[in-house]
Amino acid sequence: ELTGLQVKNVDLNQRMIRVFGKGSKERIIPINKKCVEVIKKYLKQRELISLKYGSNNNLFLDEKGKPVTRQKIYKIIKKQGEYVNKKISPHTIRHSFATHLLERGADLRVVQELLGHASIVTTQIYTHISKNTLRDVYFKING
Repeated sequence: ELTGLQVKNVDLNQRMIRVFGKGSKERIIPINKKCVEVIKKYLKQRELISLKYGSNNNLFLDEKGKPVTRQKIYKIIKKQGEYVNKKISPHTIRHSFATHLLERGADLRVVQELLGHASIVTTQIYTHISKNTLRDVYFKING
């Protein structure tokens, strides 16, 4: 999905990104203020790349002005994990995102929509709850 994002899919004022998943199914992803700041910085760098190598509608470009590939995204994320001695991939980030949302009380249907799952059954994979969360919820309810 990242490789297919176009500049026009990003609305920094509304803090939303339009994502097109499998079967060109559209969904809206909200982004926080920090993400908006990072994207603004990136867009300045991207503009310089576009001026040098020519215009391109893709949001994410490599250093030669070409659309970033899945392999490049994987390598970037893997390298970032090495800095903190963790093995991470785009999938582990997605999994962590879903798990953290659920652990903080997000509705399963909301997580389903954010991940772009057609079936709630697919989203339920992420419903394993940590022991700490289970304990915290229990004591919140039962004192």
